[in-house]
Amino acid sequence: MELSILLIMLLLFIFLSSAFCLIRIGTSPKAMEGIPGSMGWPIIGESLSFLSDFSSPSGIFSFMNKRQQRYGKVFKSFVLGRYTVFMTGREASKILLTGKDGMVSLNLFYTGQQVLGPNSLLQTNGEAHKRLRRLIAEPLSIDGLKKYFHFINTQAIETLDQWTGKRVLVLEEASSFTLKVIGNMIMSLEPSGEEQERFRANFKIISSSFASMPFKIPGTAFHRGIKARDSMYAMIDSIIAKRRNGEVIQQDFLESLIIKHSKGTNTIDNEDNKLTDQQMKDNILTLLVAGHDTTTAALTWLVKFLGENPAVLEQLREEHLQVQANRKDGTNLTWSEVNNMPYTNKVISETLRRATILPWYSRKAAQDFEIDGILKGWSINLDVVSIHHDPETFPDPEKFDPSRFDAPLKTFSYLGFGSGPRMCPGMNLAKLEICIFIHHLVCKYKWRALEKDDFVQPTLVRMPKNKYPIMVEPL
Repeated sequence: MELSILLIMLLLFIFLSSAFCLIRIGTSPKAMEGIPGSMGWPIIGESLSFLSDFSSPSGIFSFMNKRQQRYGKVFKSFVLGRYTVFMTGREASKILLTGKDGMVSLNLFYTGQQVLGPNSLLQTNGEAHKRLRRLIAEPLSIDGLKKYFHFINTQAIETLDQWTGKRVLVLEEASSFTLKVIGNMIMSLEPSGEEQERFRANFKIISSSFASMPFKIPGTAFHRGIKARDSMYAMIDSIIAKRRNGEVIQQDFLESLIIKHSKGTNTIDNEDNKLTDQQMKDNILTLLVAGHDTTTAALTWLVKFLGENPAVLEQLREEHLQVQANRKDGTNLTWSEVNNMPYTNKVISETLRRATILPWYSRKAAQDFEIDGILKGWSINLDVVSIHHDPETFPDPEKFDPSRFDAPLKTFSYLGFGSGPRMCPGMNLAKLEICIFIHHLVCKYKWRALEKDDFVQPTLVRMPKNKYPIMVEPL
């Protein structure tokens, strides 16, 4: 959706919802009088400024920075129909991300809540969240990922083999690659064929609906997202039925959940390992989302930053060519090699710092607590961009410099994968996919950008607006 259309729809929604909220809201703006900041214009608040900055090259950093200079590291605003407190800094990170004493919970947009379903890991808290995280962590653990190493490696090679001599949209190619990987890991989807195409089409619609306007009427992104979600669930129901009937047996994440579910119910432990079919489906979708959007964005930004920083690319290429030179003739990339790429990991970290793919983390106060008088129920947004661009921690923060990670950083000054109990569950998978893909890319190919455009898409996950088109040639 074009930004102009998004603005019109958003303003209409804000006008209607805000008029309602002003009458019904339980916590009035008067309670926020002790917090510095501005609520902006009546009804629309500061939403126009927020959205205007959102798609700029610096993203919401300019919105945050102007207000932080005026009000400090904690300020209030009225944005996207919410009375909100924005915060930044290491101390705020520590309090909001560790979730000490149940102070905060995840604060998804309404559309995201509806699409993912109430059983999603992203919508649970406390002991329920710990239990779900334990049950769905298996395919994303180090041991779980080893089973899929060969598949990921093969897909990376096959994807790149099609790039030579072509104009390539890196974002689209990265999306296809990561979706094939996570689909195979979770339910053994083949990388091509009718089932894969149907799966991919539904997923793209679902992914684009998370930050849409909450109008569930035909033709809207939200309505299309719900319909695509239902279609995806019907597909999963069919797979579950075939496996329970013994028609298909696969060694994947879905199979492990089905096996656990079918075990006897005589002990508390067995009950604790079981998920209902609806819980399985909600969290399969959650894993698909967690294993796709952010990794796709990270891989795209990394290729872009390498293209813009030839010295970094050359040092990275030297590391990978040395890995290749140390290998016996005729052998392929190995698990141990991927886990011994120190400079590559610094490049990944610097990519996540510089791009800040998730520019803020949204939380909701689960109780009153002492950060400038924040009350239960308030929306609190941690400004990650400002943390990643703090010149005291990262001198010359706009420069792409992986050497920043030569020495350990202070805790909560770098949040590439989040922190605390809600740290990204797909962290190990993301690093593995990127390391494998980049190895084959820099060892075999060179590329040049076809456009110079630093604007980003108006989506929750920061991605280049032009999808980063490049021309690829063999080395």
